[in-house]
This record gives sequence, structure tokens and C-alpha cells, in this order.
Amino acid sequence: MIAGGSEGVGAEFAHQLARAGFNLVLIARKPDPLEQTAEACRRSGVEVRTLAVDLTSPDAMERTVAVTGDVEVGLLIYNAGANTCSEQFLDAGLADFQKVIDLNVGTMLAMVQHFGRPMRERRRGGILMVGSMAGYLGSERHTVYGGVKAFGRIFAESLWLELREYDVHVLELVLGVTRTPAMERVGLNFDVPGMRVADPADVAREGLEQLANGPVHVAGGNADDVARRNDPDRAKVVLRTHEFMQKLLGERGTR
Repeated sequence: MIAGGSEGVGAEFAHQLARAGFNLVLIARKPDPLEQTAEACRRSGVEVRTLAVDLTSPDAMERTVAVTGDVEVGLLIYNAGANTCSEQFLDAGLADFQKVIDLNVGTMLAMVQHFGRPMRERRRGGILMVGSMAGYLGSERHTVYGGVKAFGRIFAESLWLELREYDVHVLELVLGVTRTPAMERVGLNFDVPGMRVADPADVAREGLEQLANGPVHVAGGNADDVARRNDPDRAKVVLRTHEFMQKLLGERGTR
């Protein structure tokens, strides 16, 4: 089952798993790209179910359970984790930031618990959660998003410890800048000199290959950059990355 499986990295997970012969349940908010991805996967000869639902809605988990109630979900990929409120913290409403928390924490926890319990009983399975390098340091307009991504990484590490003796693989796949439709719609400047930009297909392939090597894998050759973000001089690393983010977002000047 792939939450956030309609386009970008989620769609690439779907295509690669379908080609490997896995039946799929794809969940995403937008019905049109969801059905397009599902139809492409069906051409590989596998069964594909779809559910178009906003994963921040109160009935999202109930509807997910209904569409998966008669199948064994052996692999859960939680790829739904966008920054739905990219504003400075004091300039947006708490309700808008709550949706970021619901999508990246609340619904993720509900899905992991629901599908993880049978995996533990069967003593097999996999849980892959897509994370972000934003979770390694503070960043303007990522005040809440960076926080939930940091939570996701610590959660993955802890869950990995809990499930490793049951042969249930747990991995957080940490993404850097990736050329997805969502990032293109945001208007990111992918041409910043020296910036490493990953391809969704490569990232998805890397995640599936590394699933058994949890708890965390940094994709796209960004491991050294993540290591630099752990510098104990937090002001230095945050300001340096802030300057880079201004270029990425097409903005000028720093504060």
C-alpha cells in the first residue's frame, strides 16, 4: 500500500513494485493522477485498488481500512508528507499548521499502527516512511514542517528497534531536493549551482533496495550534507543552509 502514490516518488514506487509483480493499493488526494498511475501499473498485470482521499480528513483512516480490509498488506509506504503550509509561523493560522501535523504525524502513526500490528503477528513485512532533509535543522517557512520531519526520523528509529526481532523491516528514506511535479509546481529553482537534484525513479529504487538496511537511509547522495547539518554550531549551520534555501526558492537576501 502506498499513501501518496499518485505522482512523483510515490508513483515511481508504484511502477517499480508493479513491474516486480506486487498488487497495489494506491491512496492519494487527487483522483485524476491517481487513476493514471493505477492504469499504468495495471498494464504490468497486477491488481491495483485506488482510494482518493485527503489524508488530513477525519475519515481518512476509516476509508483506508475499508478498502484494505480483505487483503494482506505486506509493505506500507507512507509517502504523503508535503509541507501544506509554507508560511512563517506567526503569519498563518494554527489550523493550517495542524494539517501539516495531521498529514505527517497523525495519519502516519494511525496507518503504521494499523498495518504494523498484523506484520508483527506474521513476523514479516516492511514499513517505509519518506522523510526529508528539512528534519535535520531549522529553516524559515519550515518551522512546523521541519519539526514533524525530525519527529518522523526519531519515530522510525524507535519503531525499527521494536520490530527488528519480528523480521519487519522499518526504514525512513530521507529525501533531498527531488524533481517531482509537486516541487515543480512550487517553483523551485533547480538550477542553483552545486545543488544536487535527485530523480524520483532513482530515489524510489534506492528506497526499495535499502528497505532491509534501516532505520534511516539518506537518498540521492546527500549523506555528507546531512552530516554537515549535525554540526554542533547550530547558528552557523542554520544560517548557511538558510542562504542556500533562499536561492532554491528564488528569493534574495537573508535575515
